Amino acid sequence: MFNVSDPQTFWLNVTNIGLGFVTLVCCVIVGRTLVGEIGARLKAHAQNSHEADDHVFLHPELGLTMADGGEKLKPGKKE
Repeated sequence: MFNVSDPQTFWLNVTNIGLGFVTLVCCVIVGRTLVGEIGARLKAHAQNSHEADDHVFLHPELGLTMADGGEKLKPGKKE
């Protein structure tokens, strides 16, 4: 099946080996990108877990803070 000395199939075999190598490299690149993207999304999700409360925000120097001093307002209540 794989006869290197056969001149009729030599270039076909070389091309198949080259395409196999390119396919392998592309699969590795896609795999690394996929793992990196999933990791970035998990990291962003872990950092933004406080967004469920609309009064809490993250300040880099202070950490988690409450915009209204810590008292959560009801959705229909106005001051």
